[in-house]
Amino acid sequence: MLKRFSTKTRLVIVTTLIAAFLLPWAITASAFDKINTTFWGVAIKGYDTVAYHTEGRAVKGNSEFSHTWNDAKWYFVSKENLELFVQDPERYSPQYGGH
Repeated sequence: MLKRFSTKTRLVIVTTLIAAFLLPWAITASAFDKINTTFWGVAIKGYDTVAYHTEGRAVKGNSEFSHTWNDAKWYFVSKENLELFVQDPERYSPQYGGH
């Protein structure tokens, strides 16, 4: 069937079929990535998300005060910030997964 088409046309057809086959997996995989994390699974690059709300600035968290939520590790500057997050993570987590 492909013998009727030029080499360029065959290449376009094959590329389109491959893309159509792979696209659903790419979309599905990105839909499951709820939180933007580092390679090691740390949310928002290790910054304390509660501090954004309480101090109004970015403060690097400490792994000593960490919590796992939504398949991501969250770091905080203090036990108090950690406890605030645990009580209401939806309030303190970034919108759109931090993207």
